[in-house]
Amino acid sequence: MFVLVNLKTYPCDPVAVAEAARDVNETTDARVAVAPQATDIARVADTGVETWAQHVDPIEYGSNTGHTLAETVADAGAVGTLINHSEHRLKLADVDGAVAAAERAGLETVVCANNAAQVGAAAALGPDAVAVEPPALIGTGTPVSQADPDIVTDAVEAAAAVDEDVTVLCGAGISTGDDVVSARDLGSSGVLLASGVAKADDPEAALTDLVSSL
Repeated sequence: MFVLVNLKTYPCDPVAVAEAARDVNETTDARVAVAPQATDIARVADTGVETWAQHVDPIEYGSNTGHTLAETVADAGAVGTLINHSEHRLKLADVDGAVAAAERAGLETVVCANNAAQVGAAAALGPDAVAVEPPALIGTGTPVSQADPDIVTDAVEAAAAVDEDVTVLCGAGISTGDDVVSARDLGSSGVLLASGVAKADDPEAALTDLVSSL
């Protein structure tokens, strides 16, 4: 199982969370990674944890003030990137361009989607994975696997119908080890979460709980 922790712009210490994730990763067969803000990618990568970007833009080198270039993200130490998170939505053509930009820079890609229909459309663009996240459940502590398990199973089926090589992650409300196991049992290859770790008083304990039942 892939456990990808998105730090968003929460007021946490990204290096402390990264060190906790690195240490927990060494104790489990799960794959634990952290996605900090762009300005923190290098510091987080220096801890040795698998580091992801939260976003890259569909651009190349040139006149793109204020945008995030995939090559710069990779140079800072990221190995993958989220694309089209519900808090940073893109048009489909821009999702396609961002996937291409990430692949050009050698970054693994996870495209976020709200539902099974969007998962199918995203899978057709050829990312490495798609994360299904109903926006209404993000940050609630109620996992999608509990609120509506069909969202996960339908997403897995939708991705497989388009491209069997595209794996599916489950997001929104994930906060416990039981949530991760439920996501796995529904066919998900991993989870995308944020507040359950980034807002935790003890990120290492939170991460340990997440992977404890795997």
